[in-house]
Amino acid sequence: MNPRAVSAIVLACMALGAIAPDTHAQGLRPSNAGSGTGLGLPRGAGSTTIAATLQQADYIVAVVNSEPITNNEVLERLRRVEQQMAQQQGASASMPPREVLARQVLERLINEKAQLQFARESGIRIDDLVVDQAEQSVARQNQIDVPEMHRRLAADGISLDRFRGELRNQITLTRLRDREVESRVKVSDSDVEQYIREQQNSSDATGMQVNLAHIFVRVPEDATPVQASELQAKAQDAARRIRAGEDFGALAREYSDAPERVNGGILGLRPADNYPQLFIDTTRSLRTGEVAGPVRSPAGFHILKVLERERLGMPATVVTQSHARHILLHPGARLTEAEAAARLEDYKRRIAAGLADFAALAREYSQDASAKAGGDLGWASPGQFVPEFEDAMDALAPGEISDPVISRFGVHLIQLIERRQTTLSPREQREMVRNIVREKKLDEAFANWAQEVRGRAYVEYREPPQ
Repeated sequence: MNPRAVSAIVLACMALGAIAPDTHAQGLRPSNAGSGTGLGLPRGAGSTTIAATLQQADYIVAVVNSEPITNNEVLERLRRVEQQMAQQQGASASMPPREVLARQVLERLINEKAQLQFARESGIRIDDLVVDQAEQSVARQNQIDVPEMHRRLAADGISLDRFRGELRNQITLTRLRDREVESRVKVSDSDVEQYIREQQNSSDATGMQVNLAHIFVRVPEDATPVQASELQAKAQDAARRIRAGEDFGALAREYSDAPERVNGGILGLRPADNYPQLFIDTTRSLRTGEVAGPVRSPAGFHILKVLERERLGMPATVVTQSHARHILLHPGARLTEAEAAARLEDYKRRIAAGLADFAALAREYSQDASAKAGGDLGWASPGQFVPEFEDAMDALAPGEISDPVISRFGVHLIQLIERRQTTLSPREQREMVRNIVREKKLDEAFANWAQEVRGRAYVEYREPPQ
């Protein structure tokens, strides 16, 4: 559950997944990369460090325009950077000198402060409802509920207000990036052809991306040995049935405690280093279609199946496509996001009670081009929709309807119709390559834009962080 490597808009010290930029109106985006998978939630390990840090006398280390950055802000971010680096690279990995890392964190804070000021001046506002949705997404990606997430944050000395404030800031920066950078990027046919040639000819393109299916049997932190033994037996029973020939997806829906169980346990194609190291070590020697496990982690027992392996840098030729429909409402001067969400909640209740039909409501009320087709979006490959939309859709079983989902395009009500495994046509593969190239160009364009924003800001350095 590591966050996707993206542009500087996502600070590593936040340990938050990024929302990739979108380009197609009404909810489509041109990237096949996954959205960020979540916040690496601590389990109380850093609370003593925070307490010690906050006992130090605080002071200003820099001023961005008229806003200060304090020593404690840098130290708190620095701790999280070190924590995340340790999680991603392992405890034995060598860290940069702490003073070097502190300077890098300070520069990130300066850049973020300048961009947030620009966003406020530009009129970007993030409603509480959007933050609520992001909070729920982080909890879901960490396979816990929101109250449990709050408990873990409190145990690590992170207040709910601060956590929600950081979420709000990251959403603000993402929307700012979408608005300011998207129009700067164009992808030509020659760009696509050049990328394909580079991937085919590069001797460095030896990495792999892997698609795994996953069954997770959770073991609570306070489980007794007897309870842990019973849960291990449950995982072993699932593995036995899989090896006896039963369908992995059906057993995932029956046994798994992970959110992807509704999708048959499919985690999706991603670079190998975006999986937990335990998953990669366990499946390294397996051929496609083979199963490993159950294996134990601190969270519980895992059963893993290798679905496919692809060369890193090129899109998969076999993907899981989703067929969905939606109703989209555009908030504006006369309709807030909260009001739009309440209206869609009412539509959902009416559909569930058999008083209304989804397609009919879409034709009557949806403000999307798909309204004429009853909201039908057709078959979509991974990465075709904005991450908020895709995350909600991926959590649905066929026939289910989501809660209202907020994206940069408005508020959506989504119904998953069906899923399928399909081999992409050459044209579809080129379009996925085009999306990869566009995402790369967006990151480059954002880096240039961020430098422009920083160049316009007044930055005064005071005492160095320590």
